[in-house]
Amino acid sequence: MPEPVPGALLLERRDDRVVATLNRPEKRNAIDQRMIDELHALCEELERDPRVLILIGAGGVFASGADIGQLRDRTAEDARRGINSTAFRRIRSLPMPVIAAVDGYALGGGAELAYAADIRIATPRVKFGNPETGLGIIAAAGATWRLPEIVGHARASELLLTGRIIDADEALSWGLVSSLHEPDALLDAAHALADRIGANGARATELTKRALLAPADQHPAIELEVQAELFDSDEKHRRMTAFLERRTATQQKTEKNS
Repeated sequence: MPEPVPGALLLERRDDRVVATLNRPEKRNAIDQRMIDELHALCEELERDPRVLILIGAGGVFASGADIGQLRDRTAEDARRGINSTAFRRIRSLPMPVIAAVDGYALGGGAELAYAADIRIATPRVKFGNPETGLGIIAAAGATWRLPEIVGHARASELLLTGRIIDADEALSWGLVSSLHEPDALLDAAHALADRIGANGARATELTKRALLAPADQHPAIELEVQAELFDSDEKHRRMTAFLERRTATQQKTEKNS
C-alpha cells in the first residue's frame, strides 16, 4: 500500500519502481505548485537511484489540469519560468521508463503530464484534452511538441486548436494510449509493464530510452556508441550465455522426445 506522506503525492517505493499517486482528489488532482515541488523532489530521488516510475491519480481522475486558482494569478515572468514545463521535462528525462496509468480526466496540464510519460495506459472512461485556448492561454508544458510526436501533427493540431476532448476509444485508435483496462485493474496493468521492464537489463533499458529521446541528428551515432558500451558488459555476456544454454536444452529435449 502507498505510504501516506504530507502533500500532493502518495509514494510507494519498491526496489525497482516507485508508484506516485497524484493525491488532491478534492480538486480532481489539479496540479498546483506544491505538487510540482514534490514532483521535482521525486525526480531528484530517481535521478540518483534510477527506477521505473508509475504515475496514477487518486479518486478515479488522473489530473484535471493546472490549478486554475493559481494559474489565474501567474504573470508573464511566471510563464517564462516554465513552472509545469520544467517539471514535466525532468520527468520525461528520467533514466528509467515512466508509465502513466490514466483514469478519468487528463486535461490541460494533466494531459501534458501524461504526454511526458514513455508509456500511457488508460481506462475506458478516460478523457484527454487540452482546452487551454478556451481559457485564453496555450498548452505550454509540452503538448505542442510532444503530442505531434505521439499522434501526428494533424491530429495534434486539431486537438490543440479546437480544445476538443477525446474519449478512450479515440485515444487508443490514435496511439495516445497503448491499452485499456478496467479501473480496478489499471494499477495491476501498470505493474505488469514494470515487471516486463524489470526483467530486462537495467542498463540496456536506460540506454534504449536515451536513444529514443535523442534528437534526429544524433542518429545513428548514439546507437553505435551505447551499443559499444553494452557489447563489453558482463550483463550482455551473462544474458546471452543463459539464452544459448536454454536454447540448447530445449533442442536436446525436443530431439529426445522425437
